[in-house]
Amino acid sequence: MVRRYAFTLIELLFAIIIIAISVLSLPMMNQAIEKGETGNVLQEAIFSASTQLNDAISARWDENSFNPGETDTAMVIDVSHLCDDNKSSPRYRYMPGQVHRKCLDSNSTAPSDIDIPGVDSIADKAHTTLTNIFINSSSNAKGYKNEYKSKLVVTRPADFNGSNGNIKKVESTITDSSGNILVALKTYIFNIGDADIYTNEVRP
Repeated sequence: MVRRYAFTLIELLFAIIIIAISVLSLPMMNQAIEKGETGNVLQEAIFSASTQLNDAISARWDENSFNPGETDTAMVIDVSHLCDDNKSSPRYRYMPGQVHRKCLDSNSTAPSDIDIPGVDSIADKAHTTLTNIFINSSSNAKGYKNEYKSKLVVTRPADFNGSNGNIKKVESTITDSSGNILVALKTYIFNIGDADIYTNEVRP
């Protein structure tokens, strides 16, 4: 029996080829991993921005969307002075063409566009400086790829096919811990008040 003390040439070639393939594939593997991490960061940022926008649009359009002494049903602020001001009309203080959208009793009330204590509106949600999205970033950020910061800017009048004082633009911007913008989402909220669904009377 012949004893072998070394690899054959074919075995060495196979070993070299396998090592070469492994070395060449490492950069591609790293790129795939980095791409996946970048995708996860963007998904988390988009989710954070969407959450902020949903929270903002669930609030009232403005601090002055209520008649004095009321905080239950938001009314339409008569910005364009289009609501019926005829007290003898069955459409008194209702929006033109709307059955269940009622205007404020006063046609001189203007939007405040600022935060007033005691009323939940979009103004309460706005913050124009970057702040941590987690109250306690050291514990609440566990499992996330970054410590994200955000700002929420509310603008009126909004540029929506032209300047419109009945529309507010709400824009959420999410950055990483270094201040690099990851995503910016925006939506619009309209001055339409709450639906007057408790009214049984059919108005013309």
